[in-house]
Amino acid sequence: MSETFSSIDFNKSADGLVPAVIQDVNTGKVLMLGYMNAEALDVTRQQGTVTFFSRSKQRLWTKGETSGNFLFVNEIAADCDGDTLLIKATPAGPVCHTGADTCFGEKNSQPEIADTRAGEAAFLNYLQKEVIRERKLNPSDESYTSSLFKRGINKIAQKVGEEAVEVVIESKDSDDDLFKNEVSDLLFHLLVLLEQKNIDLDEVIDVLRSRHQ
Repeated sequence: MSETFSSIDFNKSADGLVPAVIQDVNTGKVLMLGYMNAEALDVTRQQGTVTFFSRSKQRLWTKGETSGNFLFVNEIAADCDGDTLLIKATPAGPVCHTGADTCFGEKNSQPEIADTRAGEAAFLNYLQKEVIRERKLNPSDESYTSSLFKRGINKIAQKVGEEAVEVVIESKDSDDDLFKNEVSDLLFHLLVLLEQKNIDLDEVIDVLRSRHQ
C-alpha cells in the first residue's frame, strides 16, 4: 500500500468526517463515495481494507463485512487541501448494495481485458489480510496457520519448499484435481510466508505489473 500525503485535516468539518472517493485501481472507474474519520482511516491503513464511518449507524463499518465484497487498498492519496481522500482499491465483487458494479450504475470493466477476474484475484488479498493475518495477530491453539507462525520463519519456508516439490511431482501425473489442490497448498503457504515477512501480496503484484508495462 502506498500513500501520497502526510496528514488529513479532519477538523474542517464539524463532525470530523472527510469524503473518501473509492476508485478501482485497475479500471480507473469511480466505485463509490463514503466518509471517514481519523479512526476509520487508521483502521483502513492497518487492515488494508476500506473502512468508513457510517453516518446512519454512527459507527465504523468495513465495506464487505456482511457481503464479503471487500475493497482491498492499493493506494491512499489526499487532495491539495487535505480534506478529501482518494483511495485506489481492488474490489472483491460488486460494490453497490443493489448488486451493481458501482454505486453510480456503471459497468466496471477494463477495455483492454475482457475478463480481469478481479474478484478471484482479490480473494488472495482477502485470504492474506483478513484470514492469515488474523491467525497471526490472534493465535489459536486449534489453528494450523497459527502453529506455523508460532514455529517461525524457518518452518514456514520449509513448508513452502515441501509444497513446491509436491506441485512438481503432481504436474507429471494426469490427475488435474490433485494438481490443483497441491497448487492451492503452495499458494496458501506462500501467503503465510509473505505475512511473516510483513510483505503484502499487492507489493509482489506491483513487481509483476512493472515487468509487463
